[in-house]
Amino acid sequence: MGIISKKLMIHCLIYQVLVIHLWSPTICFAYNITAFFVFGDSLAEVGNNYYLDTVAKPEFPNGIDFPRGAPSGRYTNSRITADVIGEELGFKDYTPPYLAPNTSGDVILKGVNYASSGAGILQTTGAIYGERLCLGTQVDYFAKTRQDIISRIGAPAAQALLRKSLYFLQIGSNDIIFGENSFGDVNQYVDDVLSKFKNHLTRLYNLDARKIAVSNAPKLGCMPYEIDTHNLTKGCVESLNEVAKLYNIKLKSMIEDLTNNLTGSIFVYIDGYAVAEDTIKNYRSYGFKNANRACCRVSGRHGGLVPCYSRSRFCPDRTKYVFWDPYHPTEPAVLIGAKLLLDGGLEYVSPINIRQLANS
Repeated sequence: MGIISKKLMIHCLIYQVLVIHLWSPTICFAYNITAFFVFGDSLAEVGNNYYLDTVAKPEFPNGIDFPRGAPSGRYTNSRITADVIGEELGFKDYTPPYLAPNTSGDVILKGVNYASSGAGILQTTGAIYGERLCLGTQVDYFAKTRQDIISRIGAPAAQALLRKSLYFLQIGSNDIIFGENSFGDVNQYVDDVLSKFKNHLTRLYNLDARKIAVSNAPKLGCMPYEIDTHNLTKGCVESLNEVAKLYNIKLKSMIEDLTNNLTGSIFVYIDGYAVAEDTIKNYRSYGFKNANRACCRVSGRHGGLVPCYSRSRFCPDRTKYVFWDPYHPTEPAVLIGAKLLLDGGLEYVSPINIRQLANS
């Protein structure tokens, strides 16, 4: 057996161990967290958009491999990053969508998901899709959840619960993608987006959030959507990647300032760009056969021109693709990223990783 084959076998074995470890929802850990609240866009969506007047609704074959059946409310073949993180931290149930009628009563004491496909930090982002919950609205809804928790268990207990909870935000990509053709002064645009983001994060803090993990913008120029929209035969849209890098540099600085200035807070910076770069660059080592084509596809050289919907074709082996559709990763890629966020070093998450944040 050659050196390359041995290396590939080792990586594949590591991947299989990773999948077995992260697929076990029965593992329970004693972490210093009480609930899990999720905010974001389609990367974190679990079904809120089913209750909105929008074209952005993840219908079948989205969720085709989801353990609880499809459609799942998620834009991927199975679980999303927030699902895996929640399982790893000992939560028996996935965080339910805020707008679902049965997200009430004691259910909210373990956390809620407010994410909405098409949403952004700016209120105007994603308007082309119809209704969506922008980040400001998501925080508004969290404030209502907080009041409901206070009504159920009293203010002191509610404050204790909320301050020991984990908050996960996966948003900002749409603000860059939708603003791509109208940036004008890119620096000013990024500053405006981050100014709004800072206000929302400060508001979360004022609502008793303390352990807050914030993801940056991933390697957006390497999505099948961007590659096909720009009619590339190879490579990525580097101009968009450069905007994502600028956003990420400024976001990291902002996150560090918030931790320094908001007493008792721990803001964690998640480098989704580095995670995506590692996965795409080393895709063969992780057992993938394709890193720039969508598994669920309709048209486009890379399947990037039409979102995944009921009439889409989809690949029979989702473990061989990094991308599920024009924008979102497959669950195998999600598992790799989730592991790096949970246990990775400073090159992926700082100043501490998610598991350390949960234990803080």
